[in-house]
Amino acid sequence: MRESVGDLVISVSRPHRADALRNFESLLAAARELLTEVGPTVPLEDIAQRAGVSIGTLYRNFPTRQHLFHTIFTEEVEQLCAFAAVLSGTPAWEAFEAWSRRFIGYDATKQAVQGTLDRNSEIFKAGREALRVAGEQLILRAQEAGAIRADAELEDVMRLIVNVAAGSFSGEVQRERVLRLAFDGIRGENRGRSALQGQC
Repeated sequence: MRESVGDLVISVSRPHRADALRNFESLLAAARELLTEVGPTVPLEDIAQRAGVSIGTLYRNFPTRQHLFHTIFTEEVEQLCAFAAVLSGTPAWEAFEAWSRRFIGYDATKQAVQGTLDRNSEIFKAGREALRVAGEQLILRAQEAGAIRADAELEDVMRLIVNVAAGSFSGEVQRERVLRLAFDGIRGENRGRSALQGQC
């Protein structure tokens, strides 16, 4: 898959053979699961076992731990950019809120692997820039529609949302209620009714 945002192209290079592609995707899925369960120090052997492949197959696809985690990061960016494109026909506020919620998941993954990411690498820089472009397109469209405060800036809004979502709560109901308060704090005068409202 190749996702384009402006002049940027974010792409994960995948095998062409069907069996090799299945192994590749299984390894990525297993790595994500174990990152959540164990953290970035998870043994690569455990990832291979969870994916149902040999450690040799893992190393053929991902020669190093850094390569594996960079691929996960790149795929998260790829999917977020693709999601922004899908939301282009959605009402402005609903599009921005849906993308922001998806961004929360991306940020959690990034935090899990950040110790292995080279922040000076071209991959990391291109990924951050692609997300900035995608997010700014959504927030500007929402501001033009009066759905988001005119003084809201993307970096501030994302920092607010991800920090709220990462807080300690008594349960998912409270987390959603507090997250809704954060979203309401950036709404503009043309509030309308969000399709996502009422989830809490």
